Amino acid sequence: MTSLLNISNVSMCFAHRDVLSDVSFDVAPGERAALLGHNGAGKTTLFRIILGFLNPSAGQITVNGAVPGTAAARNAVSYLPESVSFPKLLTGRETVAFYAKLKGVAPAAVDQVLADVDLTDAADQRCGTYSKGMRQRLGLAQAMLGDPKLLLLDEPTSGLDPLARQRFYHLISKMAERGTAVLLSSHGLSEIEARTDRVAILRKGKLVADAPLTDLQHSANLPLRIRVQADTAHVDTVHQQMGGQRINGATVELECRYPEKMQRLSAISALGPAVRDVEVYPPSLDDIYRHYSAGKETKQ
Repeated sequence: MTSLLNISNVSMCFAHRDVLSDVSFDVAPGERAALLGHNGAGKTTLFRIILGFLNPSAGQITVNGAVPGTAAARNAVSYLPESVSFPKLLTGRETVAFYAKLKGVAPAAVDQVLADVDLTDAADQRCGTYSKGMRQRLGLAQAMLGDPKLLLLDEPTSGLDPLARQRFYHLISKMAERGTAVLLSSHGLSEIEARTDRVAILRKGKLVADAPLTDLQHSANLPLRIRVQADTAHVDTVHQQMGGQRINGATVELECRYPEKMQRLSAISALGPAVRDVEVYPPSLDDIYRHYSAGKETKQ
């Protein structure tokens, strides 16, 4: 599939300091990619280059085949920063209508995106009365206008309550299903773990990982956890046979590497009625992030 966002060998140097170093990755239409990294890793700089606010020191980026900053690229991309600000005297409806006019989007879309972000009841209130979470939802509403080809999201759930976050990710998934490419930067690893198709990790300006989460889990070779719920009368036997450690009375937890997983599960199955249940926990995105942030590299 042709990439909608193509980042090829991009480097950026400020005052003789490399902020980005030979970064390359793509985001395809309909793909939800997460861009992760510590503060100062280069995420915001990369976003600014994609938006055309900065020119890279080396390499190139194309957005829907166009150079960032050109009219064709600007028409293809929508952006939601971590902190949004709108004219305080305008209402939410007036604000979204203004952006709709700028984008050449039909006025009928205004009410729809306001409803999508659950701001219908507050649409005629002035933005100066909005909470941070409401402003963030209003920002998402303007970003959704016109079904953009590329959606850039920088800490987009900042200020949102748990229910609003769930609704936000549901909307993002719907946009991806319609073909929008999504590049999302967030420190909320647990909330994006099941909501992204691909993970890219920056460390000190270098891309140290770029692959689907399941691939990173295997390539990192981190241990996975197997939790065995034993029959109360046989917990000692299960513990002796399987090793690991006992937790919560009748539960035995052990760790193994991916190549050993099926062998360990087969051994557990052989215990028959001594085992009531088995749960397998692969390395989390938080585990993966810590691993690659420490200096390991995996790019596909």
